[in-house]
Amino acid sequence: MVEHKRYIVHIDLDSFFVSVERKFNPALIGKPVIIGGSADRGVVASCSYEARKFGVHSAMPTRQALKLCPDAILVRGTHGRYGEASREVTEIIHDSVPKYQKTSVDEFYIDLTGMDRFHDPYKIATDLRHRVMRETGLPISFGMAATKTVAKMATNQAKPNGQLWVKHGDEMAFMAPLPIRKIPMLGEKTCQKLYEYGIEKIGDLQRVDVRFLQTIFGKAGIYIWEKARGIDGGEIVEQSDRKSISTEHTFESDVKEERTIETTLVSMTEELAFKLRKESKVAGCMAIKVRYSNFETHTIQEKIPLSAAEHILIPGIKNLLRKAWNKNRAIRLIGVRFSQLANGGYQINLFDDNEEQLKLYNAMDTINFKYGDKTVCRAAGMEIGTRNFNPFLATG
Repeated sequence: MVEHKRYIVHIDLDSFFVSVERKFNPALIGKPVIIGGSADRGVVASCSYEARKFGVHSAMPTRQALKLCPDAILVRGTHGRYGEASREVTEIIHDSVPKYQKTSVDEFYIDLTGMDRFHDPYKIATDLRHRVMRETGLPISFGMAATKTVAKMATNQAKPNGQLWVKHGDEMAFMAPLPIRKIPMLGEKTCQKLYEYGIEKIGDLQRVDVRFLQTIFGKAGIYIWEKARGIDGGEIVEQSDRKSISTEHTFESDVKEERTIETTLVSMTEELAFKLRKESKVAGCMAIKVRYSNFETHTIQEKIPLSAAEHILIPGIKNLLRKAWNKNRAIRLIGVRFSQLANGGYQINLFDDNEEQLKLYNAMDTINFKYGDKTVCRAAGMEIGTRNFNPFLATG
C-alpha cells in the first residue's frame, strides 16, 4: 500500500474578534483595539496587532492593558457577531474541502492528503483563503505542512494575513531559527528548564540527544524531541459535534414550592455549565421544560449571548421558569437544555467574566475535574447535590 504524503492546512482568522468589529466600524482599522470587559475589573478577550506591540495579550486584566497602551480603544464585544462570523467561515470550509476539524471559533485544521493526485493542495488552500476573505471581509492566514504542529507554526509565521507552505523535508530547517516557545503546547515551565541548559532556539533543541531530554523530562522528553523535528502523527478529527446538552429531574412527589424548584434548576444549570467548560464549549440558546402532574408539558427557550458561565446562565434559566410555570400547578418534572453550542469557550467567556469570576471558575473547575463533577458548587445548588437525578446528553 502506497502511503500518500500528508498535506495538512492550519487556518486561523487574524485577531478574529477585532477583525469582526472593524467590519462594523472601519474607524477602528489601523488603531490599537482591545476587546473585553470593563476598564476596572474586566479581562482582555482579544486585541489588535497594534495593541500587541505594547505587550498587550488576551486574558490580561484590562486595566493593565490600558496602562501598557493608553491610546487603545476599548470595545465591549458583541457575542452574536462573532458566532455568526464563525458560522459563515465554517460553512465556506465545509463546502470547499473533504475533511476538516474546527478547534475553536476562529481556528481550523484541513486534511488535503490524497488531493495531490488530482489538484495542487497549495492552490486549493490559497483559493479557499481568498474565498473566505472575499465572502466574509475577514483577514485570514494559513500554514501548510505534513503535520498539524508544523502547519500551525507556519500559520503563526505567516500572520498577519499571509500564507506559508513548509514543504516535505524542510520542516527542521524551517523550525531551527525559531525560539523554542514557538512550539505549540510547549509550556512556560518546560521552556524555562531548557533555557537553563542554554537551549533557546529550536535548532539548539534539534541537536540535543533524546536521552538527555528523557533524563530531564522523563517520557515527555521524547515528545519534545519529536516536536522539535516536526514529527507529529496527530490526525484531523472530524467533529460529529453535539448540538445540545441537557438534563432532567423528576421529583419524587409533585412540587409547588418555588424555592425547591429554583434550587433544583440552579444545581442542574451548574452541572451543565461545568460540562460545557470541560469541553471548551459555549451555548447560544437556553431552554427549560416543565411537566405537570397530568403530564402536560411546556417548553420555552431563549437565545442568549454565547456563554458557559453560571452567573450568566442561572439568572436566564430562572427568568424562563417565571415565564413557563403556572405557579398554581404542581410540577412533576423539570428540565434544562443548552443548545446552539460553539467551540472556543475560553475566548468567549472572557467577555463576561471579570478577573475574580475567572479565578473562581478556574478554581472550581480544577477541583471538579480532579475529584468529580459536583465536588464544589454554589450554596444554592447544594440542597439537592446528593439527590439522584441523572443528566443525559442529547445529540441532534
